[in-house]
Amino acid sequence: MLRINPKEVSAAVLHGYLLGAVAPRPIAFASTIDEDGNPNLAPFSFFNIFSSNPPIAVFSPARSGRTGQNKHTYDNLKEVPEVVINAVNYDMVQQTSLASTEYPKGVNEFTKAGLTPVASEMIKPFRVKESPAQLECKVKQVIELGDKGGAGNLIICEVVLMHINEEVLDTNKQIDPAKIDLVARLGGNWYSRTNKTALFEVAKPIANLGIGIDQIPEYIRYSDVLTGNNLGQLGNVEKLPGSEEVNAYKNLAATKEVLEIYGKNADELKHRLHLIAKELLEKGQVEEAWKVLLVGN
Repeated sequence: MLRINPKEVSAAVLHGYLLGAVAPRPIAFASTIDEDGNPNLAPFSFFNIFSSNPPIAVFSPARSGRTGQNKHTYDNLKEVPEVVINAVNYDMVQQTSLASTEYPKGVNEFTKAGLTPVASEMIKPFRVKESPAQLECKVKQVIELGDKGGAGNLIICEVVLMHINEEVLDTNKQIDPAKIDLVARLGGNWYSRTNKTALFEVAKPIANLGIGIDQIPEYIRYSDVLTGNNLGQLGNVEKLPGSEEVNAYKNLAATKEVLEIYGKNADELKHRLHLIAKELLEKGQVEEAWKVLLVGN
């Protein structure tokens, strides 16, 4: 593997590798205001939510890698410790990118990017009307990580009010990831998009205590067909299907056919059953996949 020692490469090179490896990253489209009332708008992908009680967001307007200077966003937050974190979806990604241009202090990025400022309710900075979700925040703490180019400035802020466009909600009033269509940053010029073709679900092991991959029989665990993801699915069940269920599965037409054709060749039978199980796992039918795998035992 390629080894990167941060002390042996330039900050710019390290920056590129870090952004490529830690991705995709959500975007905080931060709206701030200085003590004279001048608005500023800029996107930052060093960002995430770190607590829900209290609701805490953290983002980092890092020092410029070229000049070493702090961003106007950081300067504004030192003067007026309030910020709106606007979510960025695909419909506004080009305007968001335009707002990242290093315009001189005092230039209004709302105007430059053609975005609509909307008055906030609990803080001074404006919200971005086009954003599907807007978080009004008050800064709790600022942590400076260094004084050289590329050094981060952690802005720890509490969400005091949220605004969500109802068009991105599902029937249960929850945010539909396909409807909100958020974008995220990768390395270089690359972004990713949460559209329907890119979305998939992974069952959370919260309600159940999975048996774990170590409890999967070796003839399945060391399959030349099943992937690590497949094994993760199989290890997330609480118990295996009983013998009655497995025997009943043997009598299904499709299973019977496989057993009849390949029953005299144990290795080929195992291979065929694992292929069928893999198909089922890709469809999320974990219990059915287990039955197929145990049929050949």
